[in-house]
Amino acid sequence: MLEGLNLENILFLDIETVPGAPDFDSVPEDFKKFWEKKAGWLKKENETPAEIYDRAGIYAEFGKIIVICVGHLTQRNGTRHIRLKSFAGDDEAILLKSFAEMINKFTSNREVDLCAHNGKEFDFPYIARRMLVNGLKLPRILDVAGKKPWEVRFLDTLELWKFGDFKNYTSLDLLAHLFGIPTPKDDIDGSMVSQVYWKEKNLNRIVEYCRKDVVTVARLLLRLKGEPMIADEHIEIVD
Repeated sequence: MLEGLNLENILFLDIETVPGAPDFDSVPEDFKKFWEKKAGWLKKENETPAEIYDRAGIYAEFGKIIVICVGHLTQRNGTRHIRLKSFAGDDEAILLKSFAEMINKFTSNREVDLCAHNGKEFDFPYIARRMLVNGLKLPRILDVAGKKPWEVRFLDTLELWKFGDFKNYTSLDLLAHLFGIPTPKDDIDGSMVSQVYWKEKNLNRIVEYCRKDVVTVARLLLRLKGEPMIADEHIEIVD
């Protein structure tokens, strides 16, 4: 499986997103009606749009990116390492501009794949949408409009695990447990990110969580490829 894949030409990534405001009362009045309409499709009968506003972060129209973590595999003396770089902050435009500059530089002289878990449904389109909202030009690798399927350089570990079966979603945490990979959810999980950001104001905690997800995605791809995991001592942070 994946025999012809050049692992050193892959950028593993994960994003963390939150609602665009700390609570529904803080949402601009002219935008509240759009969330109320969206919430009509999401809420249970006894719920209000305000009560489910914490879910707004998963929608690019209502949320924002606060962290992108990227991992790149290298090999030295026969040992595989992963280098991690994070882009984090309250100003999404600055974060995305820095990320785009890195992507453009890394892809300038090689064919690169982006890899994430459920990346095709979430991470990749979310990044692209938020770049456009912030008036940023899409990096070539994310500008997939009009491309043929085989021209799109996206790898998705969820899709690889499905083997063509589109009925079920399998979480990264479950696959990590299945393959004996340390869980990335040993501190917080995705459902807690909004609270940690808006109420605890602990961005560093979210960055660390995002890094763990990237390492887990890389380890999972290696296991799917039949290769050993990266050891903890070979994880390098280059922020």
